Amino acid sequence: MNRVAIVVLNYKGMEDTVACLASLIKQTYQTYTIVAIENGSGDSSTKEFKKLETIYGKKLHAIYNQENLGFAGGANTGIRWALDNQFDGIALFNNDAIAAPTWLEELVKTHKKQQSGITTGLLLHEHGDTIDSTGDWYSKWGLPFPRSRGDATKKAPEAGFVFSGSGGASLYDPAMLREISLFDETFFAYYEDVDVSFRAQLAGWKVAYTPKAIAYHKQGSTSGKMPGFSVYQTFKNLPLLYIKNVPASLLIPIGLRFLFAYVMMLGHAIKKGNAVPALRGYFKSIILFWSHALPARRAIQANKKVETSYIKELLWPDLPPDQTGLRKVRRFFIGK
Repeated sequence: MNRVAIVVLNYKGMEDTVACLASLIKQTYQTYTIVAIENGSGDSSTKEFKKLETIYGKKLHAIYNQENLGFAGGANTGIRWALDNQFDGIALFNNDAIAAPTWLEELVKTHKKQQSGITTGLLLHEHGDTIDSTGDWYSKWGLPFPRSRGDATKKAPEAGFVFSGSGGASLYDPAMLREISLFDETFFAYYEDVDVSFRAQLAGWKVAYTPKAIAYHKQGSTSGKMPGFSVYQTFKNLPLLYIKNVPASLLIPIGLRFLFAYVMMLGHAIKKGNAVPALRGYFKSIILFWSHALPARRAIQANKKVETSYIKELLWPDLPPDQTGLRKVRRFFIGK
């Protein structure tokens, strides 16, 4: 791997984007191009992007989307440009994150060592004392979650293989993307990175993690500006992730747990005053089940190159650690 494109997406967050790019320009790995995408913000971002093009020159390639394509669609804009221009690696980096100087260098080193389809690093919260993620897991309850979130930084796990890379700070092999396709734009935002990792795992590509590739993330700075957005996307996308990717022999055991968890989560969202976005997401998932998830599933499962036992071994064996409410409900019904 030599030339790397670093795709950064901006949507109404220029202050964060400017700081993000300032950190990326200091990378010790030198053969890279920043692909900065103005994702239809509809504000002064376009004007600011023009200034950045002048400041960074050939190190930055700017793309201007006329509308907000979400994280998945916006990122794909940059990925397609990188693929067309024959880059050897494609990294994604959140605009509300700051990269340590050796972030990209360490990802490339790990990719070369492990020949991984996706390589992810140690994403810390912005203050650096706790972990945002060290990749993601997919649980036997059909619920994905960030690995190590909330743990003290000193407890960061050693290098190894994980289920999924974080779309906020990971390196993707172009050969893998050409095989399994890009981010699923139906997701728009939330879990699209777990979806692409699931497809990669099914196709026989590994996801490697290194604690040496460090970045700092201001969690939720974009979605927090859009009330109800994360709730809608969660209830829309969780069923898509499950239907598209879970192998046939695991559909029932995971599906029964997932149905229980999904209904409980839906009820909780309604109780907390999020009925409108939660129910919108639920009904949209029903529509997408027929129009998108099932056709996509046929193609994904036809490309499956690993044994189902391998996927089963990768799954987190319990509920996600933060699902304390579901644990209480489960204990009430089954006593454990």
